[in-house]
Amino acid sequence: MSKDQKTILILGGGTGGTVMAHRLSRALDHKHWRVAVLDHGADHLYQPGLLLVPFGVYTLSDITRKRRFRRGIDWIAEEAVAIEPEKNRVRLRNGGNVGYDILIIATGCETRPQETAGSLGSLWGKSIFDFYTPAGSAGLAPALADFAGGDLVVHIAEMPIKCPVAPLEFAFLTDAYLRKRGIRSKTKLTFVTPLSGAFTKPIASGMLGELMHRKDIAVVPEFNIERIDEEKKSIFSYDGTGIRFDLLVTVPPNMGSRVIEASGFGDEMHFVPTDHKTLQSKIAPNIFALGDATDLPSSKAGAVAHFQADILTRNILDFIHDRPCSAAFEGHSNCFIESGHGKGIMIDFNYRTEPLPGKFPLPLVGPFSLLKETRINHWGKLLFRHLYWNLLLKGRSIPFVKSAMSMRGKIPPRGREEWQTQH
Repeated sequence: MSKDQKTILILGGGTGGTVMAHRLSRALDHKHWRVAVLDHGADHLYQPGLLLVPFGVYTLSDITRKRRFRRGIDWIAEEAVAIEPEKNRVRLRNGGNVGYDILIIATGCETRPQETAGSLGSLWGKSIFDFYTPAGSAGLAPALADFAGGDLVVHIAEMPIKCPVAPLEFAFLTDAYLRKRGIRSKTKLTFVTPLSGAFTKPIASGMLGELMHRKDIAVVPEFNIERIDEEKKSIFSYDGTGIRFDLLVTVPPNMGSRVIEASGFGDEMHFVPTDHKTLQSKIAPNIFALGDATDLPSSKAGAVAHFQADILTRNILDFIHDRPCSAAFEGHSNCFIESGHGKGIMIDFNYRTEPLPGKFPLPLVGPFSLLKETRINHWGKLLFRHLYWNLLLKGRSIPFVKSAMSMRGKIPPRGREEWQTQH
């Protein structure tokens, strides 16, 4: 490193951190700026693939690759323990530290099952599983294969969580899996959520709730879990409501990284206070954040981090040249929802606009349909893994998909009744 070089340090080498490293490495003059990623993990996990491991679609090796960065990016394979904004440095587990001129926090979030009383008892890994971790997802495969019927509960402890639609997908895929095995009639399948409905947005929640009803999946809304009772094999809410299970697939509380917790500037869930538009942190002007690490009211998903990276790259370039941040993130998110039996649904929305029916990314042509079950949407979900490794993670643009959400091809709510009669 030259003494004239300044350092942009990216804390976290997951989706957001890797995308930002590649984008900034291309955008900056390496004579003046060093781009470094601080992450001790040797492997990169394609997290959306964890959903499909329990059903035998992928193995863990199918969704894991060795961490790689393009030439010109320094990878610091050490573990961070705390950020010290007043000293412009990150403290390391080995006792050293790494300084920075600009810090980008991309530490993601992690599951904390211990936050729910009784979660980590003797039933964990036997009758209670998650699919948000490699171990939980892999353990669910034999558990589902051995399941012979009874009460199967899919449960969300609290929001926010990574990929908010993943629990819905798991319920739909479980329904299809049990039908294929011929034991669906022997199973009561229940979806338990702290939300008032199947999803956070009204139109999508209505459509997905109706799909749950058609698939005979009972929905228990506004369930705020207090504890898991091992003896009764039940989950209990604070109002005393109990739901029995033979197999519980739970999404534990998701919280920010322990690095943020140790640094003392996160919110109560250890997410980074971040400007919802510019992605500049509220900690210090030279600290930015993106992806799951932020307290933004947008979805915690890879596509969101990809859209945010476009905005953040422009704003960091503005910051370097002493200009006000000119780009604004609008909360854009889109994702495929596996609905079982080789079909899927797609949704596209932002802070102000909820998911609407229509075509994506091209009007009339699509090829993907919004808020509608199609086989092409299912194949789009599977194709995304290849786009992730070859385009998204490398900071490349995905054709026809922009960081700002477009209304082209969408049918606004006023025309929804007419659209439904035609479809």
